[in-house]
Amino acid sequence: MSERIEIVAADITKLELDAIVNAANTSLVGGGGVDGAIHRAAGPELGDECRALGGCSTGEAKITKGHGLPADWVIHTVGPVWHGGKADEDQLLAGCYRNSLELARQHRIRSIAFPSISTGAYRFPSELAAKIAIETVTAFLETDDGIQKVVFCCFGEDAAQIYRSILYPRT
Repeated sequence: MSERIEIVAADITKLELDAIVNAANTSLVGGGGVDGAIHRAAGPELGDECRALGGCSTGEAKITKGHGLPADWVIHTVGPVWHGGKADEDQLLAGCYRNSLELARQHRIRSIAFPSISTGAYRFPSELAAKIAIETVTAFLETDDGIQKVVFCCFGEDAAQIYRSILYPRT
């Protein structure tokens, strides 16, 4: 399964894949971090299309065209704000990955990149978030052969190393 997963430290807005995932806010109109970067790189048409979607609930996902991005599609998902693990954050974060992958399957997307959802301003612990991401994606790929490549696109090499240590544990 890990042959279909890649971990990179890169700018997600520059990846030439079928889709990238945006760690969005509930309004979907753009914000800070990766969300703001994706909206800036895609251009104002992305914001127009997002406004027409009427927002998105935490753990859910919605899809738009990529507009000015190299990716054809942007899947917007809203990660949970970390409240110490007492507000179903783990399940909501797993839902972000599952629901994004389900949209990818429905749109016959074969390659997709995820950022580290909720680990920035939403303060989800990086190691726990990476573990949930990898476990959820791996479980999905075991039941789906349409998606050929999943990229975990990390902001910096330190974050990428967290993902690598989970995906490729030393024995």
